[in-house]
Amino acid sequence: MPITESIRVDKWLWAARIFKTRTQAGAECLKGRVLLNGMPVKPSHVVKIGEIFLVKKPPVIHTFKVKDILKSRVSAQIAKDFVEDLTSNEELSKREITRMGNNFQRDPGTGRPTKRDRRKIEKIRGN
Repeated sequence: MPITESIRVDKWLWAARIFKTRTQAGAECLKGRVLLNGMPVKPSHVVKIGEIFLVKKPPVIHTFKVKDILKSRVSAQIAKDFVEDLTSNEELSKREITRMGNNFQRDPGTGRPTKRDRRKIEKIRGN
């Protein structure tokens, strides 16, 4: 595709498979969860090659670099060629920690957690 073509950031985030829908990508931009140079971007921002976007998907902050412009949604294998994931391993490990903490279960019939139990649960979850 020629470099002269332009695309909106919400459409590029959707086409690069960072968000499942274009509506969701636009909504996240409006919420301020998509950043360029530390500043929130509007969904209508024109994407340029080489730009680095921070995408907040709590608890992880993903970092993506634009390698090329995508006009339409493509398969995941092809999308890898258009976006470079610069997210650190520390950020990715946050997702695993949260996933493990949310799986805390109490045995049936043990009743409500005591104050001590609740503190242990919060410590495991990182609250």
